[in-house]
Amino acid sequence: MSGQTIKSALLQVHSIAGLVLALLLCLIALTGVIMSFEDEIVDHLNAAIVQVAPRTTAALLPDELVSRLKAVPHAGKVAAIMLSSDPSAAVHVRFARDEQGGRPSSVYVDPYDGHVLGVPRGEEFFTTVRGLHRWLLIPGDAKGWGRQITGVAALGLIVMFISGLVLRWPRRASSAKIWLKPNLALSGRGLHRSLHAVIGTWVLPIYLVMTLTGLWYSFDWYKDGVVWLLARPHVAAAKMQPKQPRQSGRVEPAQPVGFDRAWSTLLREESGGFARAQLMLPAGLGTVMRIRSWPKDSTLESVRDEFRIDAATGQVISAERYADKTLGEKVIAGVLDIHRGAVLGFPGKLAFMIAAALMPLFAITGVFLYLSRRKLQRPAPPTLGRLVPGE
Repeated sequence: MSGQTIKSALLQVHSIAGLVLALLLCLIALTGVIMSFEDEIVDHLNAAIVQVAPRTTAALLPDELVSRLKAVPHAGKVAAIMLSSDPSAAVHVRFARDEQGGRPSSVYVDPYDGHVLGVPRGEEFFTTVRGLHRWLLIPGDAKGWGRQITGVAALGLIVMFISGLVLRWPRRASSAKIWLKPNLALSGRGLHRSLHAVIGTWVLPIYLVMTLTGLWYSFDWYKDGVVWLLARPHVAAAKMQPKQPRQSGRVEPAQPVGFDRAWSTLLREESGGFARAQLMLPAGLGTVMRIRSWPKDSTLESVRDEFRIDAATGQVISAERYADKTLGEKVIAGVLDIHRGAVLGFPGKLAFMIAAALMPLFAITGVFLYLSRRKLQRPAPPTLGRLVPGE
């Protein structure tokens, strides 16, 4: 098979994949753009309710805060609370889903008197955008078909990476100018081709990182493979072990599960201090609470310690400290921060946002190139000779 035949086949694969996936990839990319600076936007929108005036009195214990919330009309069942070591920070309370599957809006609470400061603005909007980005708002959320569809789109994008790179490989591959400088003096098809190829080269590394980390959220087999590759054997075995089915014979705890015992244990475990901690009640039966704590010098979501503490006894069931993780395990913990470029700080998040925003450019120029190529391949209409009398 000649090189030209291979390139023609790759061009067909590249074009068909691009045409089929263009709208879906643009949707995923643009929703990612919206979420790039979600934390900063939400903090700005809610600046008036996330801070309180520090007081000389001690802050309320978590269980007292929750008990005061129960007196608030339409308050749901508390699922998690975010506490801070900053005396001027409000407590963020999240609620469990109701019987219809909906989740009430979270609230910020004054840590000194339990007064509800307000519902955070933008939370519902970003929840919808995140659902659209991850599983296209298809019913079932992470358990539905949406995440597999976005995963197939990511695999298709990898096919487009490979085929596009082979197709644009220049004869002078060592020339940086050919790879990185678009020819803006061109027009029409030539300009579209130059923009499509050159800008694609610029963003290829970022798109590849986004795609490889995005697949983590789409396919269990991919996640298990990454864990097996990067984690220590006993850690990988524990993470890949299937969840045990709930035992119908278990009985609810005699007393409602509270936060105070686990909170006291966390203060002992993290004697060096922490910036904030999230305490999550067990979703079903049992008394084991999951707790995350972030150190004061942490700027990343992934740099955190995780504990499982029995809320009834205060006993530490397990502790995963970030400092004890291997490099591979830190990569696994930081998949989301890598996916959004946050591991590179503000410049990284900005670069990833711009790259995602350029996705419609590839869709538009790709469609133009496909249409112009079809036009060039269309056979010219036959020329009819004039009928001459006597012939």
